[in-house]
Amino acid sequence: MGHHLRFRQIHLDFHTSPKIPGIGQNFDKAAWQETLRNGHVNSITCFATGHHGWSYYHTNVGDMHPNLEFDLLRSQFDACKEIDVNVPIYLTAGVNNWASHNHPEWREIGADGSYCGWTQRIIDPGFHSMCFNTPYLNLLCRQIEEVVTLFPDCDGIFLDIINQNQCCCKWCLEGMEEAGLDAGIEADRITWSKKVLLEYYRRATNAAKSNDTAMPIFHNSGHISVGKRDLLQYFSHLELESLPTGGWGYDHFPLSAKYVKGLDLDFLGMTGKFHTTWGEFGGYKHPNALRYECAAMLAFGSKCSVGDQLHPRGGLDKSTYAIIGQAYKEVEEKEPWCDNVEAVSDMAILSVVSTNPTESRESYADTGAGRILLEGHLLFDVIDTKADFSKYKLIILPDEVIVNRKLKEKLDDYLSAGGKLMLTGKSGLDEEKEEFLFDIGAKCKGIHEYSPDYLQPAKETAPDFINSPMVMYQPAVKLESLSQGAISLGKVLPSYFNRNFRHFCSHQHTPQNPEGKTYEAGTINGNILYLAHPVFTLYRGYGAVAVKEFVLNAIHFFMRDEIMVKTNLPSQGRISLMNQQQEGRYILHLLFANKLYRGGDVELSGGTTSVTTKGLEVIEELLPLRGTSIEIGLTEDIKETTLEPGGKRVDFIRKDGVCKLTIEEFTCHQMVVFQY
Repeated sequence: MGHHLRFRQIHLDFHTSPKIPGIGQNFDKAAWQETLRNGHVNSITCFATGHHGWSYYHTNVGDMHPNLEFDLLRSQFDACKEIDVNVPIYLTAGVNNWASHNHPEWREIGADGSYCGWTQRIIDPGFHSMCFNTPYLNLLCRQIEEVVTLFPDCDGIFLDIINQNQCCCKWCLEGMEEAGLDAGIEADRITWSKKVLLEYYRRATNAAKSNDTAMPIFHNSGHISVGKRDLLQYFSHLELESLPTGGWGYDHFPLSAKYVKGLDLDFLGMTGKFHTTWGEFGGYKHPNALRYECAAMLAFGSKCSVGDQLHPRGGLDKSTYAIIGQAYKEVEEKEPWCDNVEAVSDMAILSVVSTNPTESRESYADTGAGRILLEGHLLFDVIDTKADFSKYKLIILPDEVIVNRKLKEKLDDYLSAGGKLMLTGKSGLDEEKEEFLFDIGAKCKGIHEYSPDYLQPAKETAPDFINSPMVMYQPAVKLESLSQGAISLGKVLPSYFNRNFRHFCSHQHTPQNPEGKTYEAGTINGNILYLAHPVFTLYRGYGAVAVKEFVLNAIHFFMRDEIMVKTNLPSQGRISLMNQQQEGRYILHLLFANKLYRGGDVELSGGTTSVTTKGLEVIEELLPLRGTSIEIGLTEDIKETTLEPGGKRVDFIRKDGVCKLTIEEFTCHQMVVFQY
């Protein structure tokens, strides 16, 4: 499994302006070591260069920060190694203002002649995106080679902002012409940018390994894109950037982890100590938030990384490490049950992103599917088309999965072997959206002309709090001619008309027309479940509880007794199940935090700052949860069940292979260990 990571990492940002004096002057080895110990830290990423481009070590390739008078990186490095703290080393890659000021011709230039990236205008504050197809890549590789030579015992190289836009600098224009590509065509520019990026990966990785072929390396571009397995050869491990309050939210990390857990690389979850996101000085999240975030990393099979930002004077902030220490003390106690674990799942989401090359890095359908399964406490993975389908009882194709010939053959083999398939919306339709590629037990008659339309669920799938038709904000695929033996999951009803200036009703949309033509809302035909609406996209967009319950009821009705874990956790609770084979035990993780939506849209300005704030999810209080019931089906003979850490034994009843037990009370995170 590549590079084996430690559990308690810090990512210590240090992007420091050349206009600030006294860089590093408050660095004190003893204070540095004491603060890391108090924070229970055993690995910290320190900076060789930051986005401003200056170096923090004695360099012959770049320029040391003009207001730094000693080798700060060496001092940090040696202080950490004395107390057995690992030190991966960071270098900026995709942005570099020192390089851009010296060589503005190395910046990425768009087809319209403007600069690409974070800043376009000369007078805009911010960092400059560099083109990897210019001589800048030579400079970067020399810097990497210098760092691994000066610090041969470092614990990895972290390269940041790995991206290549549709650059039209002179080097890219010449390269496209030589390659027979037309810079005037966007598709050709995209093709070229991918080629340039691949060359970056090759050369930067070789540079990192120039002194030691075993040197760990990570290329950061935000988080991991589903399906990009061809790039994994350039990674020793993965780091999943996912700051809940930085725009990602609390459901982003679990979905990333559920994909990465199947890639056979060790990985870190990366949150931040900040109230918002990177670049924030003096911002602190509540200690309980960090406790929950680190617990979630453990629960989903990850090691932990917390982002911090070092003050230019070079001293670690004691408040920050007191907060981190509360979380990392708990992580340290839990580590024995969280290393070398394999996720156990009933089902998998086949990601839209992995099947559609034009899809952005995230899909609304994927996100909505993940949220429904997380809130429904189902055990699932996120997979791409290259995954082993045979591991799963059910594979879900959410809303917009494109099924090509190769994928169709793989899914047919999976179905023939007894697997079950769930399709929603347009997933499973042919390219013309006229016929289904799988026998769902009904015929496609196109997309419903009324939007919204209405859903009257069957009794087996109806939410427990409604009996009336429920509005569906996007149209269904029209289904009719139900096959013999197929089961209807409800009816789709039309509205009276679509809303326009000629005819409209009330504030939003027209009510359902009781006399209009109806269609099937979904079917079960053998081992295929189909729902006619894009239910996962709808849930991502509207968050309607009725839609979620309809979907979960359909899954439970379809799967019957094949669902491995059942619990009465509230919807904000989360579960995962890990198998620690070397220790002969399963670990069921229970998570719960009451997340609050705080903040909102406010125009704030003052001095040189002008921003529009946004609302975000925060965690403050961690409330105890009482009377959590668990039913778990395990084939092994369970010898005992304990709550860890602590070793408290829990009584359980076992019948027909199902263990039933109740957790009297837990707060935030509980590991329930089943020893076999």
